Amino acid sequence: MTASVCRAFIEHALERRGVGRLWYIGPCFRRERPQKGRYRQFHQVGMEVFGESAPETDVEALELALEVVRAAGVGDAALVVNSIGDERCRPAYREALIAFLERVADRLGEDSRRRLRTNPLRVLDSKDEGEQALFADAPRITDHLCDDCRAHHDRVRDALARLGVAFEEDPRLVRGLDYYVRTTFEIRARRGLGAQNAVLGGGRYDGLVRELGGPDMPGLGWAAGIERLLLAGGALDETAPPRLDVYVVTLGEAARRDALPLVQRLRGAGLAVGWDPAGHGLGGQMKRAGRSGARFAVLVGDDERERGTTTIKDLATGEQFEGPGEPGRIADLVRSRASGEGNRR
Repeated sequence: MTASVCRAFIEHALERRGVGRLWYIGPCFRRERPQKGRYRQFHQVGMEVFGESAPETDVEALELALEVVRAAGVGDAALVVNSIGDERCRPAYREALIAFLERVADRLGEDSRRRLRTNPLRVLDSKDEGEQALFADAPRITDHLCDDCRAHHDRVRDALARLGVAFEEDPRLVRGLDYYVRTTFEIRARRGLGAQNAVLGGGRYDGLVRELGGPDMPGLGWAAGIERLLLAGGALDETAPPRLDVYVVTLGEAARRDALPLVQRLRGAGLAVGWDPAGHGLGGQMKRAGRSGARFAVLVGDDERERGTTTIKDLATGEQFEGPGEPGRIADLVRSRASGEGNRR
């Protein structure tokens, strides 16, 4: 969302109001084949800093990023840092990198061969393990930094060390966007995500605000993928189906007509509820209840309607018993039995 935040920053002249630090959270979309931890729709939380060029600002943002990742429950993660220089020192490195990549071009994939001419630094961002092995001997951008970029990078590393922040250096870390300069970084989960192991990433983008029509000022930011944070922290299992608390099963047309108010009131009582609006037969509804992952089936038929009760079946044990008809009491009962607090009727 960095470019969008920059446009909003420019449009509302936030620099004149003394606003230089912003955060956001919201949905994003990508037109790519979905992978583990890489969805068509995903959500990001991020921050941007405008008007601050000191290396210590980079470190402040890095420390905040680590706090966010830890708070999300990702305990086993690595901060990876690099500098990709700027418009003064990067051209020489770009030529050295192209010369190297041309020597191994016949072993590169189609995407990397295309990027070799359009954006050779992006080739280093390849997730192909075979290609990454080829890049072990590639020239390092940190060997081509100008004096100013090298001094900036040294101050970032020194400030991290003074704070006691552990980090790794990866000279092939370039990130995937062209506007980055100098500091780039990622936080990578060491388990749970496979090749798509970056849960947070960002860097410095001095010059982007100017390119988008605003004042010439430095910028810095990062974004974290919320789904990846949840996957890496163990709070989300994308292989498990969504679980329901109860599945409402109806017997007869009158019960089916009355089912929707019951379903909505159970949801209002805090339960995740499924049901079959089409009113299939009892056997079909019970199969759907079993496939839904619900712990309980709440059955409503003519007899239950006359008595003002329900029949509740524990789908885990097969036990079936009479339950209340009032949604709030049903919710209390299924929570009680699910947590093992008792077998109230």
